[in-house]
Amino acid sequence: MEGVIAVFIPIVTVLVIGIVVVTGIYFQSKEKQLMIEKGLSYEQMTEFIKSKRDPFLSLKIGIVILFFGVGLGIGLLIERFTGVEEWIPFLIISMIGLGFITAFFAAKKLSNK
Repeated sequence: MEGVIAVFIPIVTVLVIGIVVVTGIYFQSKEKQLMIEKGLSYEQMTEFIKSKRDPFLSLKIGIVILFFGVGLGIGLLIERFTGVEEWIPFLIISMIGLGFITAFFAAKKLSNK
């Protein structure tokens, strides 16, 4: 039974990734269609799309990844010393939450400058 489930894991993963990509492309084209229907020119559309971009996206992603790594590292260290494996997912999720909070406040502070 475990072998059958193991076969479906990559299939489901590829399907989910494909659905996410196709949905993203669909909504981007739908957004552009609506802008064309409203009568926006190409320059206005590009200006609108540039204004929607988050200038601190790389910073936010980097902070969250950093906190993920710290949570994983601390969780593995605690697991090694105590033998309790439940610390790993707990610390990963907790540190990712702290990473999102830190990223929010860092971007907010930088955008106010």
